[in-house]
Amino acid sequence: MKETNLLKVALAQISPVWLNKAETLQKIKKQITEAANNNAELIVFGEGLLPGYPFWLALTEGAQWDTKINKELHAHYVRNSVTIENGDLDEICALSEKHTIAVYLGIIERPLDRGGHSIYASLVYISHEGNILSVHRKLQPTYDERLTWAPGDGHGLEVHRLKDFTLGGLNCWENWMPLPRATLYGLGENLHIAVWPGSDHNTKDITRFIAREGRSFVISVSSLMTTADFPTDTPHLDKILEKAPDVLANGGSCICGPDGEWIIEPVLHKEGNIYHTLNFNRVLEERQNFDPVGHYSRPDVTKLTVNRDRQSTIEFE
Repeated sequence: MKETNLLKVALAQISPVWLNKAETLQKIKKQITEAANNNAELIVFGEGLLPGYPFWLALTEGAQWDTKINKELHAHYVRNSVTIENGDLDEICALSEKHTIAVYLGIIERPLDRGGHSIYASLVYISHEGNILSVHRKLQPTYDERLTWAPGDGHGLEVHRLKDFTLGGLNCWENWMPLPRATLYGLGENLHIAVWPGSDHNTKDITRFIAREGRSFVISVSSLMTTADFPTDTPHLDKILEKAPDVLANGGSCICGPDGEWIIEPVLHKEGNIYHTLNFNRVLEERQNFDPVGHYSRPDVTKLTVNRDRQSTIEFE
C-alpha cells in the first residue's frame, strides 16, 4: 500500500432486499466490487443492512403480546439472519481478500454461542486480507428494537489498523453513549465508523460532535428504504403497508473531518457508493490542541473499566 497517510473510503448507501438474506448479499457483493474497481480501500455499510432493519415493529403494533403477525414476522427475520459460524459471510470475506478491501458491515446476527435463536444488531469488521477481526453486538437496542434484538456485550469493542489509521465502530444510538466512545478513543481510534439504519435526523448532529470530541475522522453510513423495497413475499405485507410512509429511511451518509467540519454533508435519497480520500495528517494537526486520551486526559482522576468478555449462559471447564 502506497502513501500510508491516505485512505480512499466508500460509503455504501443502499437499500436491502428487505429481510431477504440471499438477495441482499448479492447487492452487498456488487457494491464491494464497484468500490474496489474505484480503488477504494475501505467500504462501510449501514446498521443491520443484512438483511434489513425491523421497520414493521412501529407499523404493526409490535408491542402487542402473543400476536400471530409479530411472531411470524420475527420468525421470518430470524431465518434470514446471519450465522457467521455457518459461513454466511464467507463470500464477503473472499471478495474482500480478492480485491484487498476492508469492510465494515452491519448485520443481524444469529450466533450459535447464544443458542442460535436470539438475534443481535452486530457490526462486523473484515480486514483487507478477508479475515473477520471483530463482531460488535450492539450493547443496547433502542426502544422498539428491544422487541426483536437482544442486548450485546463488550467483546467487539475493538479497533483495527489500516494504513496509518486506527478504525473503530459503533451501531446507531451507541454513538450517543459516552463510555463506549471513550473505550474506542482509549484504544487509539482516529477514524470512527458510525452505522445507522437511515435518515439524516440521526447523522446530522452526532457525526460532527464525535469528530470534534475525538479529533478524528467520522464516517456515518446509513441505508435507504422505501415501500418499494418491501418484497412482495414479505409476511403480512398488507398490514405493514397500511401505516408505512413512502420513505422509511432517506440516507444521510456523510463524512466529518477531525475539526468537526463537514467533508461530505449528509447525502439524501441517492443510492450507491460515495467516495472520498482521507489524509491522516489532519488527525495529527487537530490533536495538537486536544487529545482526549493523551495530553488532555487525567487518568489519575478518572478512568474507565471495560469488560470485553463474550457473554454466554454457560462456561465449560
